[in-house]
Amino acid sequence: MHIRKRILVTGGAGFLGSHLCRRLLENGADVICLDNFFTGTRDNVIDLLPDPHFELLRHDVTFPLYVEVDEIYNLACPASPIHYQHDPVQTTKTSVHGAINMLGLAKRTGAKILQASTSEVYGDPQVHPQQEGYWGHVNPIGPRSCYDEGKRCAETLFFDYHRQHQLRIKVARIFNTYGPNMHPNDGRVVSNFIMQALRGEAITLYGDGSQTRSFCYMGDLVEGLIRLMNSEDEVTGPVNLGNPNEFTIRQLAELVIELTGSASQLAFRPLPTDDPLQRQPDISRARELLAWEPGIELRQGLASTIDYFRAFLPA
Repeated sequence: MHIRKRILVTGGAGFLGSHLCRRLLENGADVICLDNFFTGTRDNVIDLLPDPHFELLRHDVTFPLYVEVDEIYNLACPASPIHYQHDPVQTTKTSVHGAINMLGLAKRTGAKILQASTSEVYGDPQVHPQQEGYWGHVNPIGPRSCYDEGKRCAETLFFDYHRQHQLRIKVARIFNTYGPNMHPNDGRVVSNFIMQALRGEAITLYGDGSQTRSFCYMGDLVEGLIRLMNSEDEVTGPVNLGNPNEFTIRQLAELVIELTGSASQLAFRPLPTDDPLQRQPDISRARELLAWEPGIELRQGLASTIDYFRAFLPA
């Protein structure tokens, strides 16, 4: 008889978490999806609710949780600047207290635990592309610090639990990811541009639009997370997960206009504080250790994301 793994996904009703829950169910796991619905939404997982192997818990990771699980994916934390700057103290608590609580749960149950970290641990990088050995260039007291430093502290906790308690840990540093189930008002560049283009509004670029990002489609990213979780115990990470194809923000805007058939013009605004000018992952480690690299190109991924966002427009 097949014994199903019991897997906890914190932030499981969010953009990435909902796709991860769906994949884990398809792979034959029992999934506990935990979310406090600050940025996640029941709609992202509503189709999973009838599945007897799926359980949805409303819970905040800053409070302890008592469940029996084999694996934990810790994705709980608002990831867009609009949301994480709304309540910066709570953002830091989610990253730090959330990590402590989930690591404590992993220690008690003997579970393997994966931390969804972020490319923001590199700050505004002085090394390009960014590889995992780079320690970063981060402002500890700026408006983005609640997220950047919260995630850096969570990584510290993961490695200390690993060294002190021999916990089986995995740390993924996630670069810009996009796709269906993104919140249409989350303030991230892909959702912003698509919604502005679909409404025929001017597309807002900060600076001259020459800053770069690397965009990974959510299906590729979820595959990377699962491969990292299933890798040998000695593979702790951190491992960069993202698409190494680099685009300027202006190129992204022009591609969105083309794919939506919009008449939107470009509007330029001043650069926000501490906004990184370059973002590109070196994924050599993921290729070598996980045999992973993204397969979906930006044009293809944007097309399905645009289809998803069209549903938010008034009929």
